[in-house]
Amino acid sequence: MSPALTLRQGAAATRILGVGSTQPDTVVTNDDLAKTMDTNDQWIRERVGIVERRFAAKDELLVDMAVTAGAKALADAGTDPSEVDTVIVPNCTMPSPIPNAAAQVADRIGIQAPGAFDINAACAGFCYGLGLASDLVRSGSSRKVLVIGAEKLTDAVDPTDRSTAIIFADGAGAALVGPADEPGIGPVVWGSAGDHVDMIYMRDHRYIHQEGQSVFRWATTQMAPIAIKAVEAAGLSLSDVDVLIPHQANLRIVESIAKRLRAKGAREDLVVADDIRYSGNTSSASIPLALDHMRAAGKVKQGDVVLLVGFGAGLSYAGQVIICP
Repeated sequence: MSPALTLRQGAAATRILGVGSTQPDTVVTNDDLAKTMDTNDQWIRERVGIVERRFAAKDELLVDMAVTAGAKALADAGTDPSEVDTVIVPNCTMPSPIPNAAAQVADRIGIQAPGAFDINAACAGFCYGLGLASDLVRSGSSRKVLVIGAEKLTDAVDPTDRSTAIIFADGAGAALVGPADEPGIGPVVWGSAGDHVDMIYMRDHRYIHQEGQSVFRWATTQMAPIAIKAVEAAGLSLSDVDVLIPHQANLRIVESIAKRLRAKGAREDLVVADDIRYSGNTSSASIPLALDHMRAAGKVKQGDVVLLVGFGAGLSYAGQVIICP
């Protein structure tokens, strides 16, 4: 008879302890893009809702942005790096698969010998990472987990392709997850639609290509039901939700999701993230960037019930309810 194994006992619940974000200094307006491609400010605003976005410098790396955002999240939580034992970096734009971003980021922040790994669920990556972090703490595998969505999408975009160059941008957003007496992170509801893998892919193994109209139709019809499932999994109703932060892919998609949720019972005064207007689509970074920006602007406050929904290439999607730290 085999000896019995001992299992760790984790926290009863988890919450976000702190958040942080960063963006490059260079602001790129729609008029700037019109100088290099056939587009204009009105065309971009009407189709995707973007006014401006941030582009990283040639020597500014994904890892650099992740370090800054992660350090800010620790400072916001009042947590020393020595208290963190796991680092997860959702991203899809590391220049090479080896080495991963997480170990480098952890070392530069001063986190010693943590479990460190990247995950690639594209624009759903942060929600995937947040779900994993919560489960790691609840299982006892980790005590505190730093999740950093970071992207340098300008490395993966053809600057002459107006279908992608007007949308994607760079940045990083982070959240520190730790134990709690009361649940502050609801169950993750996730899935994929691999039969639509050809909607978003890397063209010539170099540039992001997407079938814009197909992605739009899929997101506007499929994401509201996923959001509702996430609310139900948390034991809440749509009327309990104060703030909606979907992945910032396209303002029309964001507004469509909000409209469908209101039709199903969400409040008219539901606050909806529109960070894409001034940040563009930053993939894995978009949800934590929006959360941090909205909190700084007073649009979301401590204790608010916030619904997160990520979706993107794969096609992968995920969502969960959190309580704002």
